[in-house]
Amino acid sequence: MAQHLEQGKKGEQMALSHLTALGYQILALNWRTGKLEVDILAYDGDILVFVEVKTRSSNAHGEPADFVDIQKQRKLIRAARACIEERGHQGDIRFDIVSVYLGEPAYIHLIKDAFWSE
Repeated sequence: MAQHLEQGKKGEQMALSHLTALGYQILALNWRTGKLEVDILAYDGDILVFVEVKTRSSNAHGEPADFVDIQKQRKLIRAARACIEERGHQGDIRFDIVSVYLGEPAYIHLIKDAFWSE
């Protein structure tokens, strides 16, 4: 497996452990529809949360969350709409970002309500 894919998987597992420890109820990992994907789909209380995980081994070019640009946000929103329709969800939703930095020292940073749907 390519190094960036291994790094991404490690970051997703670290994010999953972090969210679980915070009480999130994990519904799916890498939920897909067509070419759209949500890294982690979970409930935080009664809120359906769409989580994007960004992992970096260096923060020389910015924090991992800085790489969730407007295009990525739009893709996540489209994926969320498809997921909501598929599940028939009628309640509140939220978009969170988990930044995972694998440098020394490693850290995880959760950004709740990182962006909103249009």
